[in-house]
Amino acid sequence: MGEEKKGFFARLKAGLTKTRDNIVRGIDSLFNGFSAIDEDFYEELEEILIMGDIGVNATNAIVERLREQVKEQHIKEPSECKKLLIESIKEQMQVDETAYTFEQEQSVIMVIGVNGVGKTTTVGKLAGKLKEQGRKVLIAAADTFRAAAGDQLAEWARRADVPMVGGKEGADPASVVFDAVSAAKARGVDVLLVDTAGRLHNKKNLMEELRKMDRIINKEYPDAHRENLIVLDGTTGQNALVQAREFGEVADLTGIVLTKMDGTAKGGIAVAIQSELRIPVKYIGVGETIEDLQKFDSDEFVNALFDVKREESEAETENTESAEI
Repeated sequence: MGEEKKGFFARLKAGLTKTRDNIVRGIDSLFNGFSAIDEDFYEELEEILIMGDIGVNATNAIVERLREQVKEQHIKEPSECKKLLIESIKEQMQVDETAYTFEQEQSVIMVIGVNGVGKTTTVGKLAGKLKEQGRKVLIAAADTFRAAAGDQLAEWARRADVPMVGGKEGADPASVVFDAVSAAKARGVDVLLVDTAGRLHNKKNLMEELRKMDRIINKEYPDAHRENLIVLDGTTGQNALVQAREFGEVADLTGIVLTKMDGTAKGGIAVAIQSELRIPVKYIGVGETIEDLQKFDSDEFVNALFDVKREESEAETENTESAEI
C-alpha cells in the first residue's frame, strides 16, 4: 500500500465513523446478544442492515448468502457469523477489473448528477488523476447555467494543468460538447471529460439536453470509449438511489462516483446502489484534494467500515503474546 493509498484508507476509516457506529455497533451487539442463530437473529440483522442504508435488495442477498453458509458449515454460534457477513458484503460490491479500461483507451467521460454533489470538483480531480497517469486530457465545461460552474472548473483545470473548452454562461451545452469533441480529435486527446448541468427541478429540459449531448458524441466520435459517471452525495442515503434511477432513464450509466463519504452516517448506500442498480461504484471521495478521490475497492471499503484491520492486528498481538508466555 503506497503512502497516498495508506493515507486515503485512514481518511476513509475516519470518514466512515458515523456509518460504523450506525451499522457495526448494531451488528456487534446482535452477535454478542444472541445465543443461537434463529429467525429472530436473521430478522434483527436485516433490520440493522436496512437501517444502515444498505438497502432492501442488498440486505436480502447478504442475509440469504449468510443463511446458506451457516447451513453448509453447520455454524451454531452467532459470533462466528461476523466474518461470513463481512465476506458476503464484499461479494455484493466487487467491481470488475474492466471497469477502468477507459483510462487506457481514447474515451469520452460525461459526468452527470444534480447540483451540489461535487460534480465539478470530481471532473477536476479525475482530470488531475488521469494527467498524473500520463494521459492527455481535455475538459469540456458544458454546465453553462450556473454562473460559477465555468469559473470553478477553470480553477480545477489550472490546478490539474489541463486545457478546457467552453465555460461561458448561457452558451448552448450541446455546442460546447461539439466544439470539445472537435478539439479532442484535432489535438489527439486521450480522455475528454465533460461537466454537465444538474438542474433536476427543470428535469425535462435537462434530460433532453443530456440526450442531445449523447447523440453528438455518438455521431462525431463513434470510436471513442464511452463512460457516463453519475456523481452522488453519500450523505443523502436513499435519495442518491432515486437520483441515479432518474438519470439512468436518459443516460446509460456506467459507473458511480460517491462523494462526501467523510462524515456520513449513510455509508451503507455504497452497497445498496451497486446491488439495486447493478452499476459499479468506481470512485469514492473523502475530501477536497485530488488524492481524496480514489478508485473504489470493495475489500478496502468493507474493511474500513468494520475496522477489520484493527481487529486483525489486535488478534495477531494476542497470538504473539500468548506464544511468548
